[in-house]
Amino acid sequence: MSIIIAGERSGVGKTTVTLTLLASLRRRGLNIQSFKVGPDYIDPMFHEYVTGLPCRNLDPVLTSESYVQQCFNHHSCQSEYNLIEGVMGLFDGIGNLSDFASTAHIARLLDIPIILVIDCSRLSGSVAAIAHGYSSLDPRIKIAGLILNRVGSERHLSLLKASLVSLKLPILGVLRRQDNITIPDRHLGLIPTAELPKLDQIIDSLADLGDIYFDWEQLLPLLKSSSLSSSKSSSNISPLIKGELGRSVVDIPKSEILCKIAVARDQAFNFYYQDNLDLLEKLGAELVFWSPLNDDQLPKDIQGMYFGGGFPEVFASQLAANVNLIQEVKNAILGGIPTIAECGGLMYLCEQIIDFDGKTWPMVGILPTLAQMDRKLTLGYRRAVVLENTFLIDMNTSIFGHEFHRSHLITNNSKPLFNTYRYDCDENTGFEGWGLPNVHASYIHQHWGESQDIPQRFIQECLKNKHFSGSVKHEHREINPR
Repeated sequence: MSIIIAGERSGVGKTTVTLTLLASLRRRGLNIQSFKVGPDYIDPMFHEYVTGLPCRNLDPVLTSESYVQQCFNHHSCQSEYNLIEGVMGLFDGIGNLSDFASTAHIARLLDIPIILVIDCSRLSGSVAAIAHGYSSLDPRIKIAGLILNRVGSERHLSLLKASLVSLKLPILGVLRRQDNITIPDRHLGLIPTAELPKLDQIIDSLADLGDIYFDWEQLLPLLKSSSLSSSKSSSNISPLIKGELGRSVVDIPKSEILCKIAVARDQAFNFYYQDNLDLLEKLGAELVFWSPLNDDQLPKDIQGMYFGGGFPEVFASQLAANVNLIQEVKNAILGGIPTIAECGGLMYLCEQIIDFDGKTWPMVGILPTLAQMDRKLTLGYRRAVVLENTFLIDMNTSIFGHEFHRSHLITNNSKPLFNTYRYDCDENTGFEGWGLPNVHASYIHQHWGESQDIPQRFIQECLKNKHFSGSVKHEHREINPR
């Protein structure tokens, strides 16, 4: 069956409700697979923290409608229970494309019901109009029930229930205003799990709420995996995962590992789509996780590096203080190690990061520019057209990605990697990215589910390289921008 947790708008408490459900299910000892609609990285970290399983992103913009179906069907049939957290308001889609990539769109694609979360803090009788409108606007979707959030008192609850009687929509949960349970946030949303030492207490408190205030007799059947998911999985997911160029990605036996790739993962760098990491492993890479914050050297015998996004600006002083490690990263790149750097990773490869207070911190210095933090948020899906051949992508190829950052580069590349456009129209959003001989650096986050030629080419480039030991001096390549 499975369900999607949707909100009537952003900020109604979808993530809180989702985590409460997940925490209660885990307390019962149940195995649950979670999913997140959209390109978000941070909410899935919280899902994984609770469930112990990687959360999977369902995003038809970054991938495709068929990939969303296949990803869900493949992973949902491997767990007892499944839960999807939606994005924004139920029908909020992408720009001019109606409700494309909205929670409602995903519900239709997967043919599963919705639980609608309503913020009742400033409502009484009007809650019925909201519930009626959302349940009747699109007859192709089904609202299985409501969760009333931020209810103030018993009297408030009685007014809400009375107004909803005629709609015959089950009330599956009621959460009161919880001023004492908060997950702190900052300039890009919630603070990630690795930075919250008291997160276990928060999760326990949410589980307590879920145990008491959710109607589990009605919820559990909705959440439980069904035989339909298993049959879809077997018909839609073959042992081969097809790349966009028709090549096949197969599971490489562990005894046939082809190369080692160092993946930066710590408090500063933790924005990765699990599907991307899985693809690299399926292609024969051994992923070696390491910390630019805490390690004093790179992992041994690597042939590639992958720097995801994150918050290098928050940890800039600690990153800068790790001088020997910074030099080793620079030596590895100058020695020819193929490197992918997205958003925060791009910032780390710059000469300096200028934080919100105007302080400058030296970084790797491979890219001849500075990354400066500011209050302006750059946000949105992008269609990016490749301007020159790189080791990952051919010229004139269009890729789709997502930007989400509050920094900009002081000096732009004279020969940029991409010309970028809004996803839903031809509005130009500027030139972007650095395509160096062995470095792909960009603010644009990519999901490789429908662009599997990229990880394949990354692996191929890694195989051309000698192992980097960290102690050997390499002949440095010319690293000027193309």
